[in-house]
Amino acid sequence: MPAVSIVLPFDPKMCVKAEIEHRVKIVLGKVSKQLRADFPAEKAIPVIEKLNRLIQNLNYHTHKKSIAIFASLTVEKVFYLDIPIEEKIVIDESFEIRDLVMNKINTIQYLILLLNTENSHMFLASSLSFILIKSNIPDHADYYGRDLPGRTTNFSDSHEQKEIMLDKFMRHMDEGLAIILKAYPLPVFVMGPERVTGHFNALTKNDQHIIQYIHGNFEKANEAVLREVMTPFLADWRKVQERVILREMEKAHHANKLVSGVEEVWSAAAHRNGKLLIVEKDYICSASLAGNPDKIQIEDKNTNRPFYIKDAVDDIIEKILENGGDVEFVENNLLSENGHIALIKFY
Repeated sequence: MPAVSIVLPFDPKMCVKAEIEHRVKIVLGKVSKQLRADFPAEKAIPVIEKLNRLIQNLNYHTHKKSIAIFASLTVEKVFYLDIPIEEKIVIDESFEIRDLVMNKINTIQYLILLLNTENSHMFLASSLSFILIKSNIPDHADYYGRDLPGRTTNFSDSHEQKEIMLDKFMRHMDEGLAIILKAYPLPVFVMGPERVTGHFNALTKNDQHIIQYIHGNFEKANEAVLREVMTPFLADWRKVQERVILREMEKAHHANKLVSGVEEVWSAAAHRNGKLLIVEKDYICSASLAGNPDKIQIEDKNTNRPFYIKDAVDDIIEKILENGGDVEFVENNLLSENGHIALIKFY
């Protein structure tokens, strides 16, 4: 029985509709040709007709970035995904939704906060661009010391006065970073002299976004120099992403928005309360329904129990995507303390 899985970039707000329709038509042609070659007409044609119906009814008003289309003799579904995905077609006897989600594009994009004692610069960087998005340069050298008390006995030590001024400036920079992170929720690398970054580290409220402090004097460094400095820190981008994910999990745990283990995650997903699913890339779990659709119990593989679910993880992934959530895969054993799977809830 043919089962067709298709994922495609689908971003109507960025691409002309005619261009997307042309791309979809080419994909449908490829699929139709392969179905007719691999399966008898009585099995291939109904699936092709379902694909045609699904494609004719695509929502071109969505603000999502890609689509996943599933069609077989018994199934026809479209998911609108908020993740960039490379084109992939799978024609088999079953759906492997995790294989399609693993096809997502992991874009290298990050923020650099460049600090020194008197000014700062914020860059939005990727493998293709390096953009200055914010600079803070006070009009006068003593700008951040204006509201300090005069040189009384409490502030006779000029060194102490400079430290207080630096803390004030770093606090102001941290407030600016918080604003930028609302528009660009990306990993942050903070660069600057050790004394300056030390002050910033001690008072920042954005520590869950900061991946690395890089010490040095980069005040006059150009783009080429900064990119060279960043190279070793970006060599394994997957590790950077995993650090961000683990910090998001910790934040969600403190906010009581994190559930762990396949049974708890299934329940939350069944209630459409899944913002971000985090699962080890090879984790598979057989289960069966436990009386209610929102409850499962773990089973041995190939059990004969009724309502047997071959892989509950695939079903969870489908539920999360269907209800507007996202999915991230991490290395095996990274979530061993969470039962190999965890979910950050919407509320």
